[in-house]
Amino acid sequence: MSQARTNARQAAVQALYQWQMSGHNLGEIERQFLEDGRLKDAQKSYFNELLFGVPKNLDTIDQLLTEFIDRPIDKIDPVERAILRIGVYELEHRPDMPYRVILNEGINLAKCFGADGSHKYVNGILDKVAQKKRATEVKRGKGAGTRVRDSE
Repeated sequence: MSQARTNARQAAVQALYQWQMSGHNLGEIERQFLEDGRLKDAQKSYFNELLFGVPKNLDTIDQLLTEFIDRPIDKIDPVERAILRIGVYELEHRPDMPYRVILNEGINLAKCFGADGSHKYVNGILDKVAQKKRATEVKRGKGAGTRVRDSE
C-alpha cells in the first residue's frame, strides 16, 4: 500500500473530525493542515479528495451508513464516524481501489485513532457496505487468499 495515501487518510480523519466538531470552513481546515506541515508525507491530492468529497456526498454516505449502524449517525463516536464516512466514500467513489484495501485502511485508522475495540465496529460496518456496494468484487474475493495493493 502507498504510505503517502495512508498518511492522507490519517490526515483526512483528523480534518473531518475537526470539521464535524467545529463546523469550520473546509478551506480553512485545509489551510491549517498545509501550514502546520501535517501533509508533508501525505498524498495531498488524495487528502483533498477525501476532505472535500466526504462532505459533498454526506447525505448519500450517511443514508448508506444508516442501513447498517445500530444507532443514529450522530450518536456514533466522532472519530469512528469520520473513519466510516471515509470508508463509505471510498467504496462508492473509488472503484479502482480494492474493497479489501479500504476495509484494511479503515481498521488501521480505527486502531490508531479510535477507542479500544472500535476497529471491530468499523470493520463490521464497512464489510456490510462493501457487500452491498461491491457485491461482485466481494463474492469474487471470498477465499481467494490474494493480497491486494493500494495503487496510485
